[in-house]
Amino acid sequence: MHDASRPAPADLSNWRQPPFSTWAFQNVREIVASDDIKAAIGDALPLPLAPRSLAGFRLGAGDSALGLDQFLAATATDGLVILLDGRLVYEFYNHGMTVETRHILMSATKSVVGLVTGILSCSGRLDLEAPVSTLVPEVADTAYRGATLRQLLDMRTGIVLDPPAQAAYSAATNWDAVAPEQRSANLHAFFSTLAVPFHPHDGPFRYVSANTDLLGWAIERATGERFAALASALLWQPMGAAHDAYITVDRAGAPRCTGGLCATTRDLARLGQLVVEGGRRGDREIVPAGWIDDIAQNGDAQAWKDGEFAAGFAGLSMHYRGGWYVIDDAPQTLFAMGIHGQNLFVDRASRLVIAKLSCQGSPIDYRAIALTHRALPEFRRCLLASVKSPT
Repeated sequence: MHDASRPAPADLSNWRQPPFSTWAFQNVREIVASDDIKAAIGDALPLPLAPRSLAGFRLGAGDSALGLDQFLAATATDGLVILLDGRLVYEFYNHGMTVETRHILMSATKSVVGLVTGILSCSGRLDLEAPVSTLVPEVADTAYRGATLRQLLDMRTGIVLDPPAQAAYSAATNWDAVAPEQRSANLHAFFSTLAVPFHPHDGPFRYVSANTDLLGWAIERATGERFAALASALLWQPMGAAHDAYITVDRAGAPRCTGGLCATTRDLARLGQLVVEGGRRGDREIVPAGWIDDIAQNGDAQAWKDGEFAAGFAGLSMHYRGGWYVIDDAPQTLFAMGIHGQNLFVDRASRLVIAKLSCQGSPIDYRAIALTHRALPEFRRCLLASVKSPT
């Protein structure tokens, strides 16, 4: 029987398009197969409530200025959680979203994968300088030959997917409706048979989502464990997530490490707080501080300038490292970003975390992206002013 809360049946053919996406982004596992990323029951990181006024929030000037409610509507916000010094200072939900709703993170997933990768690398379980083919020999004769795990992680491979390869990749992910003859398509088969020309690796930043899915395969090969179980044991449970997350999988069970993670807004904010704390929860180190410092300090700024996203962030000094975008201008901000308006901002200097999940109709809405990035300093201004002069 059709769920009356849906605007219309959502399925693989339409779940990323309005009006279906508003419901679907909060109910992905009813459409796509998934693996659980378990939380530790009873061990959630507390988020003490400390509400702060955002009454003075304004984007722009004059009659065209947007107040907070207008900004949230203009960017199709489903959930917004703001932490300041580990305290929950603002929270908002819309479109049926609740504290317990798991919402898809899209490509913000890559930043979560980056932290799991860092834990494995720093513990000696994963050699990021090794060619991916040492763990996944199935790609040794493809355009991925010679690419290292680090290059996959930092989007520095030479991979260029032409239209036929992009179509094959889409069919393999289990995110799209496919023809009957494609129903056995899966990510491992896609990578093993990839037939695109070779281009040198370690060049400019080139955003290829398939890189992170291949990294997920390499991680599972290196550890002998499913990615969801690793993410739970190494990150989700020790950081103090309050709710289980889940990650979508393809028809053969391989994880969609590039974009399939679904989590609550508060737990995404808890992940950001972990980064604020240098990878620690109290006395326990979860993500080595050196890994977070590496993300913040060691990306290749020239690779970013020469890359395909630089024009979209003109005027900002930036780099990309370990699955995270980094704005180098003070105060330095690390952020995770996904299509349709998924964002996690981490300002370590101000101890400010902003987790924002959305259902924007267009995968890339340039106006909404610009508004969201303009909102970051405005949130900072309002909240730091309210700390100095509580209302």
